[in-house]
Amino acid sequence: MSEVDRFADDLARLTQPDERIGLAVSGGPDSLALLLLAHRAVPDRIAVATVDHGLRPEAKQEAADIAELCAERGIAHDTLNATWDGDPPTANIQAEARAMRYRLLGEWAAKRGLRAVATAHHRDDVVETLLMRAMRGAGVGGLAAMPDSRPLRDDVRLIRPLLGWSRDELADIVRTAGIRAVDDPSNSDPAHDRSRLRTALDRADLGDLSALASSASHLRQAEDALDWTATRLADRRLRETEDGWALVRGTIPDELLRRLLLIGFERMGDRPPRGPDLERAMSALEKGGKCTLGTTLLAADGDLWTLSPAPPRKR
Repeated sequence: MSEVDRFADDLARLTQPDERIGLAVSGGPDSLALLLLAHRAVPDRIAVATVDHGLRPEAKQEAADIAELCAERGIAHDTLNATWDGDPPTANIQAEARAMRYRLLGEWAAKRGLRAVATAHHRDDVVETLLMRAMRGAGVGGLAAMPDSRPLRDDVRLIRPLLGWSRDELADIVRTAGIRAVDDPSNSDPAHDRSRLRTALDRADLGDLSALASSASHLRQAEDALDWTATRLADRRLRETEDGWALVRGTIPDELLRRLLLIGFERMGDRPPRGPDLERAMSALEKGGKCTLGTTLLAADGDLWTLSPAPPRKR
């Protein structure tokens, strides 16, 4: 099977036959490969956006270069400029930039009438994420491969058609096309966990990492199955009360119990707690105690765990 046919098959699993899609192209080898493959497979269905986060002076020229590349191929292109509240972030930069990028891409896609935006996440990204989260003690959900499709906003999906492709395969596509890719220095900055892990993997020379990616894929299936089960359990185990929700504890395994509590937080309209916070809350409830997470008060009364609005904090 040719590269184009392979990509067309991957894209067909995630989109409708005539659906127009946006491509998020930064100028790095991964996203340039996405652009080249999509242009060869579905040239009449694509538009491209490049996000300038305003964090590097080179980004403006890089966006202009991508615009020129698209113009040569007759592809619509837009540069999306980040507008920060105040100065650009100086802490947690990658997470802040990612949130800004997805917000801008979602708004852009909606304005252009695109129902999906494709990013160039690939198999090596899956492996790196698996190892990073394993070192942090993540559970099934954290170790699961990133989904190939998820909502970006109510009217736009984020799709990842390259999760089965390796970084080297994508780099070869760009190299063969004779295009020079952008080298973002943040990708090799040892200040970032992912960069350090990537360097360590390169030095270890472990060869083909597809088995690790396969493990992450199996964990994604397990994660989806657990979510499916918890959603159906919630219909029987979560009961609405006068001021919140009650969960019948019973003999539910801890992993499903965690998910039921998270569903309870969602129904309370409260932000879901982080894993360690939820673990501490469950420990308190198992001992018959109570605790507050966010704006929700959790309390145990025998086999019944309740979620209700937390009282105002005393000043």
